[in-house]
Amino acid sequence: MQENLVIVESPAKAKTIEKFLGKEFVVKSSFGHIRDLPKKELSIDIANGFTPTYEIPDEKRKLVSELSKAAAAAKTVWLASDEDREGEAIAWHLTEVLGLSVENTKRIVFHEITKSAILKAIESPRTVDINLVNAQQARRVLDRIVGFELSPILWKKVRPALSAGRVQSVAVRLIVEREREIINFKDTSSYRVVAQFYPAADATKMLFKAEYSQRFATKEEALAMLERCKNATFTVEGSENKPSKRYPAPPFTTSTLQQEAGRKFSMSVSQTMSIAQKLYERGLITYMRTDSVNLSDLALNACKKEICDMFGEKYSSRRNYTTNSKGAQEAHEAIRPTYINNHTIEGTAAEKRLYELIWKRTVASQMVPADVSRTTITINMSGSSERFVATGEVVTFDGFLHLYSESHDEEPAEQNETAILPALADGTPLLAHTITATERHAVPPMRFSEPLLVKRLEELGIGRPSTYAPTISTIITRGYVEKSNKAAEKRQYTQLTLKGSNITEKLASENFGAEKNRLAPTDIGMVVNDYLEQNFGIVMDYNFTAKVEKEFDRIADGEQGWNTMIGEFYGSFHNLVNKAVSTQVEKNSQVRVLGVDPQSGHAVKARIGRFGPMVEIEGTEGEKSRFASLKKGQLIEAITLEEALSLFDLPRTVGKYGDEDIVIGIGKFGAYARYGKNFVSLAKSDDPYTITYERAVELIESQKKMATAMPIKTFDNDADMLIKNGRYGAYIAYKEKNYRIPRGKKAELLTYEECLKIINTTKK
Repeated sequence: MQENLVIVESPAKAKTIEKFLGKEFVVKSSFGHIRDLPKKELSIDIANGFTPTYEIPDEKRKLVSELSKAAAAAKTVWLASDEDREGEAIAWHLTEVLGLSVENTKRIVFHEITKSAILKAIESPRTVDINLVNAQQARRVLDRIVGFELSPILWKKVRPALSAGRVQSVAVRLIVEREREIINFKDTSSYRVVAQFYPAADATKMLFKAEYSQRFATKEEALAMLERCKNATFTVEGSENKPSKRYPAPPFTTSTLQQEAGRKFSMSVSQTMSIAQKLYERGLITYMRTDSVNLSDLALNACKKEICDMFGEKYSSRRNYTTNSKGAQEAHEAIRPTYINNHTIEGTAAEKRLYELIWKRTVASQMVPADVSRTTITINMSGSSERFVATGEVVTFDGFLHLYSESHDEEPAEQNETAILPALADGTPLLAHTITATERHAVPPMRFSEPLLVKRLEELGIGRPSTYAPTISTIITRGYVEKSNKAAEKRQYTQLTLKGSNITEKLASENFGAEKNRLAPTDIGMVVNDYLEQNFGIVMDYNFTAKVEKEFDRIADGEQGWNTMIGEFYGSFHNLVNKAVSTQVEKNSQVRVLGVDPQSGHAVKARIGRFGPMVEIEGTEGEKSRFASLKKGQLIEAITLEEALSLFDLPRTVGKYGDEDIVIGIGKFGAYARYGKNFVSLAKSDDPYTITYERAVELIESQKKMATAMPIKTFDNDADMLIKNGRYGAYIAYKEKNYRIPRGKKAELLTYEECLKIINTTKK
């Protein structure tokens, strides 16, 4: 009989743990959950306290059989799945499915895969925490009920094959609301006035910048201001120098790691979690799903040693962080390296980058704050009640900045430049070298990036560390949200400059509006969001969704029964479902009338069609309606009449190829160029509305060349024998000679022997 069997949820974790345990321990993996709710059925007995019916998937049956035999042959079974609720549920399912007895089953948890942590866990095992299991079960059951009851309604009322989820729908709502802010944004501009001053008595003319406290709505107002400046005098009204400190950010939690990896490395949330999981399973970092910013005494001491060795004791400052999140329960420590003295690791480039980020953030959190000197100079202008203000900031001691600086989500479009400012006494006369009024456009709200969405969900108390990555992946996979990439556009702005007594004007240009991997709603995402908001306010309410998370926490703490919690929700929710089923959706509620087609005089509408978002020029009794699909990035809610009419420019003829017209169009499988009966797909970068004749010919000839070069058939027993496609049809190529295939023979069906016969009977 085997002495000990340890079961973990991943093979990589099993491999790492095996190194630390002796021969009397066998470590096996459950490969995640070994049973779950069936995919195609509700499998929840609502009448009997919402009891779930779990099943072992077919692909897990062989594994379960192997684990059952191993468990039966072991004296003691150790369940070592992760220490969060999901891990606790995996341990519980293992005990149920494998029929493990309480006497010979021990539950162990650790938040780092190191020898000391595992041996310590083995010394103090516990039983499966049923409260944590119930918290996970409550989440699973609630989400299943919401999904199964809402999805069929969406199929009937909106469009077939749609689905809804509790947290996912709220995330989509955030993205839709942000999109509507952008759609309703009105572009305005104003003039910002910045002067370059120097002390009148300073022969070196040390320049510093100051901004006028008022902005001007029009060019005329800005010009009038510069005219007033010609004869004005400028004096220092006040100068204030304030010493300040900048403190390091706390060590990483799951969400702050996702945000910072996104900002610094453009990693998606799921990428970050996947890499972090690998680092954890290799024993390189502590558990990656955590709300805690706490560090153990061991880690604090190790950080101090590294800081003193690298930078000296003056850079070290022991600091304990406390977790503000009320529901923090996932783990006992922040994400940190398991061994602080390992500055780097072996692995992929992404693993190395993420590890270094975690290492720097952890160590920097235990360093002294940076000393900063902030200076503000207020400048009086004669004849004006407003002031020019200069601000400067200088780091006098770098502290933690010597190692690490946190990135920020959105850098302000304009900042007063921070620089060294001269020491100036009150009343010091100043001279203006130049005063410039620059036209500045208002900045529209930015679409969410993945890190920003995670931050917003966390601020609202929606979801937990383990839910952010799957939530974002799900709403993208379902087609409710897509990643938006937009090239920068150019626009002109006016700049007025006063130098001496001359005012000059020039037009300059700037880039704006560039986007990379921003989350934008699709039309179907907006339609589903609106329908759910109108009919299922309880599910879409931010406060309700956050309240549910607190209820899960209460269940985990043993303060509430999970069945009771689900029951309280289900009553009001199911009433809404029944009401929605019996309420007819107005057909026109999902149609947007854009205007009238000037050629036909018929209405132009935008709506969701069978194959996605489209526009329609309405027909009459004797004339059919005309339809066109929206371009990628266009929205029903934002498209203009002019943009809609331009979509009917397809199909269009761009020229001839041989005797055939080249016609550009969009079909079921995307944009194409057709000549005769032949079709060539356009590349993703090609716009069917603007593609040139030369580009279309290039695509046609490229496809022909590829078709000629690619063999129709090859033969394993003779590499020289090839059947190829040529300009005049298929032929046999053999040892640098070509042979015509007789009429009536299908090239792809020819055998090797038949090819040889053709070669041998062909006249030389």
